[in-house]
Order: sequence, then C-alpha cells, then structure tokens
Amino acid sequence: MDYKNLKFELRDHIGWLTLNRPEQHNALSWDMILELRDFFGSLEDNLDIRVVIIRSEGRHFSVGLDLTSTPGFEDGISEGLPSRLRPRGFMIQRKLSDIPNRMRHAPQPIICAIRGAAIGGGFGIALAGDIRLAGESARFNVGAPRLGMGAGDVAISYFLPRLIGVSRASLYMFTNRFINATTAEQIGLVAQVVSDENLDETAEDVARELLKVSPFSLRMTKEVFNANIDAGSLLDATKLENRTQILCAFTGDSLEAIKAAFLDKRDPLYTDE
Repeated sequence: MDYKNLKFELRDHIGWLTLNRPEQHNALSWDMILELRDFFGSLEDNLDIRVVIIRSEGRHFSVGLDLTSTPGFEDGISEGLPSRLRPRGFMIQRKLSDIPNRMRHAPQPIICAIRGAAIGGGFGIALAGDIRLAGESARFNVGAPRLGMGAGDVAISYFLPRLIGVSRASLYMFTNRFINATTAEQIGLVAQVVSDENLDETAEDVARELLKVSPFSLRMTKEVFNANIDAGSLLDATKLENRTQILCAFTGDSLEAIKAAFLDKRDPLYTDE
C-alpha cells in the first residue's frame, strides 16, 4: 500500500496505519480523505490483516478537515464560500462521511491509539474505531460548530450518544466543549488511558490478545456486535447471534480451538479455514 499521507506496515497480522501529516497536525487533506477511503475499503480483500491499529505521527491524532486543500477552497476562504464549491459540496461531504462507514464495515477490529487532539473529522475517525486507547495528552472535540456548521458530522451524532449516553453527548455536541483523556475514560469514550510513551505498546498488546481468537470468529464477532447495537428487537439480535455461532462452528479453526484448549492444553494454530 503506497500512500502519500499515510504510512502502513503489516507485522504478524497486525496492520499499523499511521496518519502522516505531522506538520499540519494530521489535518484531513483531500488526498488523505481519498487515501483513508481506499485503505478501509480494501480491508475486505486483505484478510491477512487481522487487526488494524490507527495511530498518528506528531503531536496530534487529527485536528479535522484541512480547508486549504478542499476542492473549491484553493483560492482561500477570505471571500466566503466559493460559488463553485456549492454544487460539489455534497459529494465532498459524502466522501468524508464514507470513512466511518467503511471502518465499521471492515471485517477487522480497528484499534485507535490517540495522542493529542482528535477534532471534527479526526474525532469521527476515533469514534468509528472499535477500541479506543488514549494517551494522557488526548483530547476530543466536535469541532464543526466553531465553523458555523452543525455538530452532527462524520458520524459523530451517531456514535457519540451510543458511547456516552444522550445527555452527555448533547452537552459536548451543543457546547463544543473539549473532553480530556481522564474524562473520556470516566464516561466510557475510551477503554483505557496510558502514558503517551506506552500507547503504541499498549495498542499492540491488545491487538495480540485479539489474535488469540480465530480469524473468522473475530470477524463475525465484530459483525454481530455492530449489527446488534441497532437491532430492532431481542429476537432480531438472537437470530443474528445464532447464525453467527453456526457459521463459526463449521470452520476448521473452531475445532482447532477446542482441541487446543481442552485436549492438548496449548495455543491454537489458526489457518483461517
């Protein structure tokens, strides 16, 4: 994977994706948006990647949309919204909002390792991850209201109430307050806060725990988990769980896991078959 604004490395089935515009605090340029869409859209065809870790180069995770690179703003923003942007704006917005959709539909669990600020689109990417780990410097902000825009952007209005509850989400979305790392852990926005220096190591430790689960069952767990967040009823949820269990049971890795755990007392050797 050869990208200009992202770095990617695959090590032992863990895909390390690094946002790589440190001088711009990893603001989401137009090229970076297209690259992120491409990367997350490609994961279905890259099952050798079993877990993804998203991290950032530099001080901040991502400070949101880089207006200076947005099509239509090439001549600056001092004169207001360029007329030629207006007919294209919806398609630009769709490409940006497609990133969290592709993240959630990717088969692999996604761990976000967040240092510094995650604002606007950067916040949306962090929320779309399956597991959020934060360095002590992490802080989160909706961002869009500062630009006279609605706080519902890049799936923030979908994810945030589900993660921290409607009342808290309303507070942070309506006021545009920052959420620091300590508060984020207290309200369940992140799973764990560690020192910035230990963040990558902690993310890798969690990823290696996930690798102890068979690849197919890990993918199915993500699928059933995300689907049942929005399940219409208990019956709908259990139907999907039943289907998932039977699919897993017919894999060779399920038999391998049972033999390893109960008969041989060893670590399983998965083949993803």
